[in-house]
Amino acid sequence: KQGLDFNHLISYIYSMKEVHIEVSNITQKQWINLLLELNLVKSTWRRFGPQMNIKAKNFERIVKWGRKKHGEDADDINPAVRRKRFIREIKS
Repeated sequence: KQGLDFNHLISYIYSMKEVHIEVSNITQKQWINLLLELNLVKSTWRRFGPQMNIKAKNFERIVKWGRKKHGEDADDINPAVRRKRFIREIKS
């Protein structure tokens, strides 16, 4: 009989942690802000060791939009968002 290396098994179990967050009754703006905040936590904690993986629909596009500086080209933003902003500017 070979013995199991329980220390290795325990370290493997504790090295991988998962959290599933289910959010309801949230506006689109709140959802985007939540994803951007989680991405900020991910990037600032990286230097202390934790490696986080965030999975969400259009996550990369949302982060790219969130990092955009004022006045930069808005070509990477969803066309529907640009259309709404254009309509808002016309009404003003």
